[in-house]
Amino acid sequence: MIPTMMLFGLIAGRWWKTALVIGAVGWAAIVLLDGAITPSQIPAAMMFGPANTAIGVGIHQGILRLVRRLRRDRSSTAERVPAPVA
Repeated sequence: MIPTMMLFGLIAGRWWKTALVIGAVGWAAIVLLDGAITPSQIPAAMMFGPANTAIGVGIHQGILRLVRRLRRDRSSTAERVPAPVA
């Protein structure tokens, strides 16, 4: 079940704040419906949902920043190279 939340964070990492909130509610719902917890344990479960989702979000954000940096470096390098003279 934990990889499910990590995958959700990886997919929805672009909207990280919303992903963490949905991760909290979603994790509590998953473990409650699975029968792993009782209704009195929902608040504790809601603390673990964002932690699991945050791993996927962090990976997503890291990849996003890397791609943006590579694009920026490539475009700035292309602007500095003079056009070939024909």
